[in-house]
Amino acid sequence: MAVTVFRDETADLLKKRLLEIYARKNPPECDKFHKLLKKVNKTLSGEDPDQRPRDASGRPGGVIYLIPDATTIIVPDIHARMELVLNVLLYEDRHGRSNLDKLSLGQLQVVCLGDGVHAEGRAAERWALALEEFKEDFATHEHMDEEMRESFGVMEMVMETKSSFPTTFHFLKGNHENIRNETGSGNFAYRKYAYEGAMVHRHVQIFYSKAFIEQYVVFEKNLPLLAIGNNFLISHAEPYTFFDHRQVVEYRNNPEVVKGMTWTDNDMAEDGSVQRMIGHYLGEEQIGQSYYFAGHRAISGRYRYKAESGFVQLHNPKKSIIAVIKPNEKIDLDIDIIEISDRFEANRHQ
Repeated sequence: MAVTVFRDETADLLKKRLLEIYARKNPPECDKFHKLLKKVNKTLSGEDPDQRPRDASGRPGGVIYLIPDATTIIVPDIHARMELVLNVLLYEDRHGRSNLDKLSLGQLQVVCLGDGVHAEGRAAERWALALEEFKEDFATHEHMDEEMRESFGVMEMVMETKSSFPTTFHFLKGNHENIRNETGSGNFAYRKYAYEGAMVHRHVQIFYSKAFIEQYVVFEKNLPLLAIGNNFLISHAEPYTFFDHRQVVEYRNNPEVVKGMTWTDNDMAEDGSVQRMIGHYLGEEQIGQSYYFAGHRAISGRYRYKAESGFVQLHNPKKSIIAVIKPNEKIDLDIDIIEISDRFEANRHQ
């Protein structure tokens, strides 16, 4: 039977914009990116308080309530992989309906686990070359420009999509959302393959403006920490300890909440933290029945599952792994966590 496909103009324009970002050979221009930052910050500041409850100062808090009757795609740590973003958003099902179309109709919601910037192992050699450029204060900057093209390209895609579909596309704060490489407010300076945090900060100091950096910091501080579904919770990292609703909503005044939901090492969370979070946010009867999804530290395979708590870790930087959670269905990790292709195809079993 033929299916009539209704195209959404916003989705079509966004698809064109995402492909333009992907095809560009250089990092984004300061002025254009600055305008996009202002736009997305207006979107984040104006999120529906029923979906994102306000803190005591009237600002959107750290909790996002997901649409209960929409399919949810969970995208682990992105780390400058523009292809991963496109694979998810531009996939079309057998009827020709794209995931962007479904976002526009409220049939689908996407939750990214954060860490949009800083390419990982695939770019180790490039980081080493960029480090030499950094030592010369970027007198030359070919390799660092390539990193920034990918990292900021991802963040442009995130911001454009959030601005277009604010109720169905969400990007949670990860530990890499720290443009100033600060230590404080729950953040810590970062280095792994080189001095990534310091290198990115210096690059934007030289090639972007002070006003741009200030607006980017506002963006990072505006990002939520916890997404709540019917039978699952999502944050960047496993919660270090139990944080109640008010603590997470008031995250801007609680650096331990930011740290505890973005920086927890593998097997370092307090015993029982996940179960207490599930019980508090989903109901005591959901302990042992629901799941807590996060990324942060790298794993091998499709996922790492801690059966005693219900914690599911997704982040495999060598593969394009997503989780596809259908509403009102029991989650099956072996079916619902999938590896997608590298040619803009995702959630084949929708």
